[in-house]
Amino acid sequence: MSTSAESPSVTGPRKVVVLFRATGDAPIMKQSKFKIGGTEKFAKVIDFLRKQLHRETLFVYINSAFSPTPDENIWDLFENFGIDGKLIVNYACSMAWG
Repeated sequence: MSTSAESPSVTGPRKVVVLFRATGDAPIMKQSKFKIGGTEKFAKVIDFLRKQLHRETLFVYINSAFSPTPDENIWDLFENFGIDGKLIVNYACSMAWG
């Protein structure tokens, strides 16, 4: 992954580094950093977390601030809310933030 933020290229989508952080009583994942294609929807991140944590109900937030809609594009979220080259995704088993 390059150090500068670029839009997805014509040759293929850029990968986005997603950093998962447990909030409240949510179980901590052994591996917390993953890469996902920038053209994917946020729903794929939610489904991935549900499978990893074996939980049907999860609350997922970007930067401890808001919960994006499942049809949001990963690259758009990264471009607008990425920090230090990563998209920080907080997850909880019960509602943590408004």
